[in-house]
Amino acid sequence: MRLKSLTIKGFKSFANETVVHFNEDVIGVVGPNGSGKSNVVDAIRWVLGEQKNRELRLEQMSDVIFNGTKKRKEANAAVVELLFENDRNILPTEYSQVSISRTLYRSGESEYRLNNLVCRLKDIRSLLVDTGIGSNSYAIIALGMVDDILEDKEDARRRMFEQAAGISKYKSRKKETFQKLQSTSQDLDRVEDLVFEIEGNMKALERQAKRTKKYFELREEYKVLAINNAIRSIQSLKEKYKDINRQITEKQDLYNKLQVAIQEQEAKLQVEKKQILDKEVTLGAKQKELGQIVGNIRSLESDKSLSEQSRNFKTQNIKNLEKQLREMEVQQEQLGNEISALEERTTAEKAIATTLQIQMEEALAVLNQSRASYQNIKREHDQRLTAITALKNEIFDLEKSVAILQNNTNNLSGDNSRLQALNDSSEDDRKNAEVKLEEVKSKVEIAAKSLDQLNAQEEEKKQRIATLEQERDGLQDQINQVNRQIDSRQNEFDLLKSMIENFEGFPESIKFLASKWRKDVPILSDILDVDEAYKSVIEQYLEPYLNHYIVNDLTDAAAAIKILNGAQKGKANFFLMDRIHSTGHKEEMMGAIPAASVVKVEERFKKLIEHLLHNAFIIERSIDDFRYEDGYENLVLLSSNGSFIQSGAMVSGGSVGLFEGKKIGRKKNLEKLEDLLKKLQTNRSDLVDKIEKAKAELRTLRAQDVTQTVQKLNREHQQLQQEQVKLAVQFENIDKLTKERLSQIKSNSERLERLEAEIAQKLAQIADKQSALLEKEATSAGDLGLDATSEAMSKASEKYNETNINHIRQQNLVQNFQKDLDYKTSRLKEIAQRSKIETVRLGREREEYIELSNKLVVLDNDLTKLYKEKSGYQGNLSEAEQSYYKAREAVSDLEEKLKQTNRQSNVLQVEVNQLKDNFNEVKYEITAVGDRLNIEFGVTVNDIINEVPDETIPLDEVLQKAESLKQKIQNFGEINPLALEAYEEIKVRYDLIIQQRADIFAAKESLLQTIKEIEETATKQFMSSFEQIRTNFITVFRSLFTEDDTCDLILLEPEDPLESHIEIIAKPKGKKPKSLSQLSGGEKTLTATALLFALYLLKPAPFCIFDEVDAPLDDANIEKFNRIIKKFSGQSQFIIVTHNKATMAAVDVLYGVYMQEQGVSSVTPVDFRTYENKAVFETIA
Repeated sequence: MRLKSLTIKGFKSFANETVVHFNEDVIGVVGPNGSGKSNVVDAIRWVLGEQKNRELRLEQMSDVIFNGTKKRKEANAAVVELLFENDRNILPTEYSQVSISRTLYRSGESEYRLNNLVCRLKDIRSLLVDTGIGSNSYAIIALGMVDDILEDKEDARRRMFEQAAGISKYKSRKKETFQKLQSTSQDLDRVEDLVFEIEGNMKALERQAKRTKKYFELREEYKVLAINNAIRSIQSLKEKYKDINRQITEKQDLYNKLQVAIQEQEAKLQVEKKQILDKEVTLGAKQKELGQIVGNIRSLESDKSLSEQSRNFKTQNIKNLEKQLREMEVQQEQLGNEISALEERTTAEKAIATTLQIQMEEALAVLNQSRASYQNIKREHDQRLTAITALKNEIFDLEKSVAILQNNTNNLSGDNSRLQALNDSSEDDRKNAEVKLEEVKSKVEIAAKSLDQLNAQEEEKKQRIATLEQERDGLQDQINQVNRQIDSRQNEFDLLKSMIENFEGFPESIKFLASKWRKDVPILSDILDVDEAYKSVIEQYLEPYLNHYIVNDLTDAAAAIKILNGAQKGKANFFLMDRIHSTGHKEEMMGAIPAASVVKVEERFKKLIEHLLHNAFIIERSIDDFRYEDGYENLVLLSSNGSFIQSGAMVSGGSVGLFEGKKIGRKKNLEKLEDLLKKLQTNRSDLVDKIEKAKAELRTLRAQDVTQTVQKLNREHQQLQQEQVKLAVQFENIDKLTKERLSQIKSNSERLERLEAEIAQKLAQIADKQSALLEKEATSAGDLGLDATSEAMSKASEKYNETNINHIRQQNLVQNFQKDLDYKTSRLKEIAQRSKIETVRLGREREEYIELSNKLVVLDNDLTKLYKEKSGYQGNLSEAEQSYYKAREAVSDLEEKLKQTNRQSNVLQVEVNQLKDNFNEVKYEITAVGDRLNIEFGVTVNDIINEVPDETIPLDEVLQKAESLKQKIQNFGEINPLALEAYEEIKVRYDLIIQQRADIFAAKESLLQTIKEIEETATKQFMSSFEQIRTNFITVFRSLFTEDDTCDLILLEPEDPLESHIEIIAKPKGKKPKSLSQLSGGEKTLTATALLFALYLLKPAPFCIFDEVDAPLDDANIEKFNRIIKKFSGQSQFIIVTHNKATMAAVDVLYGVYMQEQGVSSVTPVDFRTYENKAVFETIA
């Protein structure tokens, strides 16, 4: 089998369709960095099904599609096709050529094809299984994968061995079988839970079925007596019904007569009210006219008031403006006087400033003359100072020479002291070296202790792993237990929900109303929430009422009854909340619990519960301890365990049925079950989190490795030994340095004597120079008059400064006067302008004052006229009001008469309603008898209302016998009417589940056997392959290095070879590295190459791809690398991506990858064998 060609289009940088033919044994792919060489390898890996973006150097899979350049648009799809020549029938297909292609569209859709037929990735992998071809097989190796193989990242090493050994399919089958085994175990756990649950229910149903027949016989006998008694009661109620109906007719006739009289009086009253309405309209019109006049008066009065206020305001404004004008005249006069005074003062101050300027100029001339005299005298003085300075410089040079000589002397003395100190410290250095040696020994001991501690930590880690594994297993058991609880509660929840939705145990009428009537009307059993300890006894006592609907009033009940009657769906019972009142007085009993206190209901239903249970008490007694107590004849005593009920002279009791207490509070129980399920699921989530944390810690502990730490300690020991050798050398150097220092001290002492003689000579010269200097300084510049001239110049300078300051001050004073004069002049102009404006405004205000005065005169005249009109309208309004009130008195008399007649009518209405209530009570009693018969026997009132009662047996005897049968039925206990049918159904289900359990057991055993067989076969095949690979590895390794070099492959866990890590030992060129990471890059590459070709010898891959694997190799190793490829090229094709020239020369055909257009890769082939200088290439290689 050979790789024939590779076709690429739109994949990464290959925008154009590119075909690479693999017709030779060794093919090279070359090109500059970034040209797209590795994209060829990525294309082969991608078409074989690679799914990891990292392996293809991508951020996301869509990045494989050509993304376009400045000149080209992006591609719509990436297409890669591999063509194989199946000449050896390695691929399990009848075709001689097999093509595999993969296409990815920019929309995200992708497809795989086999021989141009659409298929799945699974189909391609199944075709290539155990052929050595795959996206992650050992046939495709990149440079970075060499380290992955040697460092065994992500079990890469063992995966390659599995592929070569051909056990990948076994491991895959084992994984699938193990998953099936886990699923089977879970199914078996669920079946066991179902068997446990069904066995308990089946036994209970079997007992119930035996009691059902006996119960129905008693109930049939009781039915005959109860129906006969009901017929007698209905006949009595029919007579009472007719009498009440007659009374209602008589009262209704009298009521109708009163209604006629009331209508006549109401008609007369309406006529009178019409007249009052007319008079009221007239009165309203007059009131409206008077209101308009009053409104006009108020409007004029308001205008008058506003005008007076405006006139007063204008008066005040006029006064203010006149006052302001007078004030501005005074200000103008004051400013004129101030300006005149300022002008005179400014002229005088300017004259003073001129005088001060003349004085300043005279002082400046005197100052300049003094400065000239001073400069002449100072020039002669400076010449004498020059001679003195020369002497000082000579003295300074001599002193400098002495200082340098003394410094040299000090340096030599310091050197001698330093050298002597160094000699003195040699012994200290020796002692320090001994101390360091002791420290080295101490560090060695510490390193040994650290190694012991690491071993102890490793042992602790193993113990912690064992503890975590035990904890993990315990948590898994808890999860399994919680899962069984969840399954059990979920089944109970589903069953209870089904019973609630289907109204199981309820009459047909209740089921019908639940689907056809209102959903907001509850049944008594639904609103009750009772403590578990008292559910049974409360249900027994309230059994006759549990199916009753709870409605607001008779209207709601009548609507439901009408629906049932129309559909012929039987009868239903109702509690009318508006007819139920609080019982008021509450009974008490020492040592007993009020039954109403153990029942929880909403606030709106509490009075109903009090009505039903007001005289019922729960006592903690058994029938053996029960004693009848006087004074409690009107109370109902209930045994807390439900074994008996005592009411007055009647006691009922017996065994408690299996399903007693299950009917009430079903919806509440459903809510509780739902809450319990949520808690269990939360508990399961917590347990899952804990087991995941334990597993994570296990993984962390197992990943910890102390090998590197031990190696580090060994390196530290070697360093300490090297330090000991350095200390010995240091001892030898100390003696040598001591002798050299003594010789240097002697030389320095001789030189010191010479320097001290030279210093004495220099000091004598300095003394002579200083004497000459003192003589010259004695005849200094004091006799030349320099000091007097300097003092005169200082006085002249002081005089000039004083006159200059006075002149500047006077100028500032003149400027301030001028600014004040300008401001006051501007202020005067401003006031004059404002005076003109205010004068105009004063004239306008006076005109407006005159206009307002004239308006007030007009308003006074208009108000006088309106006051007269108001007096006339008030007289007419008084007459209309008197007529209106007389008519209202007449209407009041008629209304009083009408009230008396209505009161008589209401009394009759109350009597009629009372009779109707009695009539309804009789109907209700008849209905109640019919409901009881319908509930108990399915017989309606219409079925027996015309029946003649059987009076051959006295009524007392019938009642006594019926009550006796009823007690027997009540004491019979709970029965399940569907027990027989339910028992048969559950028996069939039980047999089916038992058969399923047996099948699951068989399947589990079969899966375990399959896993065992797979492990045995895979282990045998793996070990055989491993030994061959080991032998091949040693042979190839020594061929790449030398025959004396050591290498080996070792299984670290030989007891579990299929899961064991594989260690590679490689010691080339006599080296003894602690790990493979200490090998050079070239040695690593050759070691990985030896391993790969050891695999190829066992199971040759049809083709092998090396992506720049030869990069770390030197020329000698490149020759070995190329030689072994040539050796194996007869069995497999080799595609080598390389930069190495020797490798290029060794291949048969070169494909050059280049970018003629920026961003677009192209390929061109070169066959070296076609050139005449082929021999030259071979010689170089």
